[in-house]
Amino acid sequence: MRQRNRLAIAAVLTCTAALTAGCGGSATNEPSAALEGRGPITFVAGKDEESVNPKIVEAWNKAHPDEQVRFIELSSSADDQRQQMVQNAQTKSDAFTVLDLDNVWTAEFAANRWITALPEEQFGIDQFVPTTVETSLYRDRLYGVPATSDGAMLYFREDLLAKAGAQPPTTWDEMRQVCDKVLALPEAAGMSCFAGQYEKYEGLTVNFAEAVHGAGGVITDPSGKPNVNTPEAKRGLDALIGGFRSGMIPREAITFKETETRRAFMEGKIVFSRAWPNQYSHSAKTDGSSGVAGKFGVAPLPGVAGPGVSSLGGHSLAISSFAKNKATAVDFIKFATAPEQQRLRLDQGSLAPTRTALYDDPSMQAKYPYLPLLKRSIEGAEPRPRVVKYGEVTDVIQEHVYAALRGEKSSEQALADLQARLQELTGQQ
Repeated sequence: MRQRNRLAIAAVLTCTAALTAGCGGSATNEPSAALEGRGPITFVAGKDEESVNPKIVEAWNKAHPDEQVRFIELSSSADDQRQQMVQNAQTKSDAFTVLDLDNVWTAEFAANRWITALPEEQFGIDQFVPTTVETSLYRDRLYGVPATSDGAMLYFREDLLAKAGAQPPTTWDEMRQVCDKVLALPEAAGMSCFAGQYEKYEGLTVNFAEAVHGAGGVITDPSGKPNVNTPEAKRGLDALIGGFRSGMIPREAITFKETETRRAFMEGKIVFSRAWPNQYSHSAKTDGSSGVAGKFGVAPLPGVAGPGVSSLGGHSLAISSFAKNKATAVDFIKFATAPEQQRLRLDQGSLAPTRTALYDDPSMQAKYPYLPLLKRSIEGAEPRPRVVKYGEVTDVIQEHVYAALRGEKSSEQALADLQARLQELTGQQ
């Protein structure tokens, strides 16, 4: 598999870091690979706006009175979630059992022995979309089971494109041309063309990676070596910078995260929106909260040099090395990633499944017409840099890209500075 081969190459990097001892109630714990012990456990995840995780925990607890799961909800910020999980691991605390990990954290947590390797044969991973499994591998061993995935799509005002006699674009140049036609319509008065997520947070790393990949470039090469100071990466970054300068991307989008992008699209302020699948359910609501219900469609992302490439999102469930009752944790992960729970995540939160059969189920496609498109997005998605120091890597990406978008440095200087810092962090020149 293309992605798995890349990961196998990257995995040859020796990047095991030492555990940092700290103080805590379980500071004497040591990592254990043994998946033994039954009894109460905790399930730790970020803020759940759709209350899906509490429903899964409730269903488990009804059937397992002697192995209750307590749900611990962390911040809605991915950066804050990671920091809390890292702090728990560094103090060797057994407070967290099952961790809902962003797929880009796998290498860091596995290399530091903060999570336990899992037996592939127990989870039927051949039933999952291959790219989602690859995000849970480190050194070709499974450290998590994919619970959700994410592939970006282009949301567009189907009604306005039809009025203008236009089709969804496949490139950024085509998107500009379509917007010129649409924004000339009286119905589009006051609208802007396009927005993604450009605030200085993880979403900026995601959007920058998509711009670079969509221009034929990379941030790190298949061996994990930084290679971002290239003409291709510059073309991708210049597309973002040019979008802001020209007004194709509204100026206020420099503050956009997912919520702000969704709101702008639903309020009829932008023609095109780069978003994850959870925007679909919000935009389709007929309770008066969405101004675009029945008026929008979805298409593949456009790219700078051709068809676009989504960043691969999603989360896997992993087991803390310092947790007790790991046998119960294994069974809970099987339960939480089963088809029934993935349907619940899709129904309640528009969260992308990780099991192939759900995408190919005609009844699911009838209910969610965008599933075939979403599957293609996920299958063709590229990962963000898979490095042990991902927290530091994404911070420096955000720092230099954000400065370029704000006009504080040129794209040439931003990419040169970023290349140098990535080389320092990865130890690869």
